This record gives sequence, structure tokens and C-alpha cells, in this order.
Amino acid sequence: MHRYDAGTEEIAQLCFDYSIARLRMDPVPLDGPLTLAELEARAGKTITREGRPPEDVMALFAEVLAPACVSNDSPKMLAFIPGAPTKASQLFDVVVSASAIYGGSWMEGSGAVYAENQALRWVADLAGLPDAAGGCFVSGGSAGNLSALVAARETAARRRSDRPARWRVAIGDQAHSSLENTIRILDALPLVVPTGDDDRLDGADLRAALDADPDPTSVFAVVGTGGTTNSGQIDDLEGIASIARERGLWFHVDGAYGLAALAAPSVHDRFRGVEHADSLVVDPHKWLFAPYDCAALLYRDPELARLAHTQHAAYLDAIEVRDEWNPSDYAYHLTRRARGLPFWFSLAVHGTDAYTAAIERTLGIAQDAARRIDASPHLELVRNPELTVVLWRRPGWSTDQYTTWSRQLLVDQRAFAMPTTWRGETVARAVFLNPECPPEIVDDVIASMQ
Repeated sequence: MHRYDAGTEEIAQLCFDYSIARLRMDPVPLDGPLTLAELEARAGKTITREGRPPEDVMALFAEVLAPACVSNDSPKMLAFIPGAPTKASQLFDVVVSASAIYGGSWMEGSGAVYAENQALRWVADLAGLPDAAGGCFVSGGSAGNLSALVAARETAARRRSDRPARWRVAIGDQAHSSLENTIRILDALPLVVPTGDDDRLDGADLRAALDADPDPTSVFAVVGTGGTTNSGQIDDLEGIASIARERGLWFHVDGAYGLAALAAPSVHDRFRGVEHADSLVVDPHKWLFAPYDCAALLYRDPELARLAHTQHAAYLDAIEVRDEWNPSDYAYHLTRRARGLPFWFSLAVHGTDAYTAAIERTLGIAQDAARRIDASPHLELVRNPELTVVLWRRPGWSTDQYTTWSRQLLVDQRAFAMPTTWRGETVARAVFLNPECPPEIVDDVIASMQ
């Protein structure tokens, strides 16, 4: 199993042939899930004591298992938060896997960490963070939010003698679900601040909530969202940052989806205040065109994160050299894949101007989709998109009708768009992150609701 022999050569050719064929697909098919019964009937028992011929296993994957997964990079994928990895990043992901790099320490992966840090520096510069800022790549926004708030809580605990019985974190009511989960894992409590009709956490509302709270000193951090998942709105980051500084709170920005738009001059100013963040998260596997799973976690003062996250053990003493950069010191992980390398490779190959152009293109696609929906007599646009999430309604439709419509769209392979709830009302939702999404797909979605 561990030697490159004739059998391995056969497997390599099978894998490379499949990968090249998949990368050549234009357009990428949408595909979709099968039921458990269907998969059991078509795939059966896949693992045996004796093993199976590699060509049979590859055929099973290519013909049964892979088509039973929605293609996240299809231009018809408009549900949840899609992705659109560049071909360069997908190909280099193969190189990363073949290289068997441990990305947790400088001692074992200095070249990889150096390259990843260059990609992190580009993101930090977009956000206006200081030269000393740094962090690491984690698996996703959930891991980034958890790691950042652990650092925030540990920093507050070191600085304060009057520790509360339960720490708390202030968030808006449109904050991502991972934040409430993170707060629960930390054995803390959320201070949920209601947002207005614009879905944005406003600095004035945050101030009012803190002033009215009976125990405001238990709050150690406040989270602003750089592009809410449900409607794509950007919180009042500048106002939130001002209050955080005034009250000595850690200011974290969850920009897993939206902060990629910092690369787009047309909307960059909407993120004013992000430069004051103590930490932030943005996921390259979403709108920065990298494969799963890749989230950039950055700290204004990485030393605070290092104090919170560095693990101590006799066998780890050798890697603790202070002038080296160990990614394991900046999140809750120890074992770590060098998951930032595909993103770095694509940035290095294509250049940052190409990323700016692609993000601007998707912003334009979303605006065009909103115009087409607004011009359709049987539909109503809920609001003009601030980024690339578009919400609209079909007057008279029930929740069941939206659900049936969404399922049939996927069955027919026309598109994958999902309903959501906005201010208590079921509406339709699409997210545009693929710069190659043609207007015909939007027109077909519009027609499907007539």
C-alpha cells in the first residue's frame, strides 16, 4: 500500500484521468442527492476484507457516488453559500495531498507556512490591519469564530480581576448560527441585539443594549458581521468598533462570506471599521475561489492568540521557538493540513487583480439578477442586494409551494435555489459567487415561478 508500484501507477492514472475529465466539464453539472435506499441499491457494500479492483471502485465513485453530490462549483448552484474554486486551486489541492505536509509548525512545514502567510498578508492588507497582524488557515468560519472568541475570552480573563460567573458575547440577531454555537461551547451566554428592517447590527442599537443590560461587565466581546449569510447585509462595523474600543471589548468580525468583497473597490468602503477588528474570519472556499476547507483567521495582535492557544507538552517543547510561526498556536487545532496552499497557489498564479475582477463580476451578476427579478410581473424583489445575496417573493405562495418549487428545480437540474425566512416571511433566496454564472440561469429560475 505504501510503495509506488505497478498497482499504484494504475490508481494514479485512474485518479488523474477522472480529475482532468472533471476539471474539463463546462458547464459543471448540478447533480443532486439520492435517498439512502437508492444508494444502497446502486452502490451496495463498498468496503470488503479482500479489497476491490481500483477500476471498479473508481467507476463506482464516478458513476454513482459523485453524481449523488451537488456540485458546489456549478453555475446553477445558488443555494446556501456556494463556491467557485479556480482550476489552479483545485489542481494544486492534489499537489498538497500528494506532498504529505504537516502544516502545524514551522519546524515541519516552514515553506508551506511561509506561503500561507503571504496569502494571509494579502487579506490583512485588504482589511487595513497592521503589519504585525497574523493568524492561520482553519477549516471554516465556525472554527475561526470559535478560535477567535477563545482568544478574546482568555485575554479578558487575564486582564480582569472581576471575572463574572458567566461570560457573555454581544451579537446581532442576524449573526451566523455558528456564533451562538461557539458561545455555548465556551459556556458563555449571548447578548442578542435586535436589528432593524435592514438586518444590520447598528452601533447605536448595540450601545442601547449594553446601557440597558443589568450586567454589561460580563460582556467580553462583540461580533460584527461582514455580510450576513441570510440576506448579505453588512453590519455597522465602524459604529461597533467605536463602542468596543470605548468599553474595552474584543471586536471580532465574522466575514466568512462577505469580507472577500474587500477586494472589490466598488463596495470596499461599506466595510469601514473592519480595520479596527481584533480578529476576523473570511473563507477563501466561499468567495475567494479556493477548494474546501479553507478559512483565513487573522488577529490584530497574534500574541494574544498565541497565549490562548499554544499547547504545552514535553514532546512539543522542540517546536516552541519564539521567532518562528507555528499555525497551531493561533487556533484550537494541533494537527493541521496546509489548507491555505491551494489559495496561495491560485493567487500567485493569477495575481490579485484577477481576483478583484472576478469578485466585481459576481457583484454585477447579482445586481443584474435583482433587476431581472424586479422587472418580472409575477415576482417582487425584497431588497436590492448589498453584496450577492438576492431575496425575492412570489406573491401568494405558501411555504409549501416555495419548498416544492425548490425541490423540483433541483430534480429538473435547472438550478439549486432555496427558500428562507426573512422577517417571518418565507421568500426565495439565491447567492451568486460564481463569476461564470450566465443570465440564462436567472431567467430560467424566474420562469420556473410563473
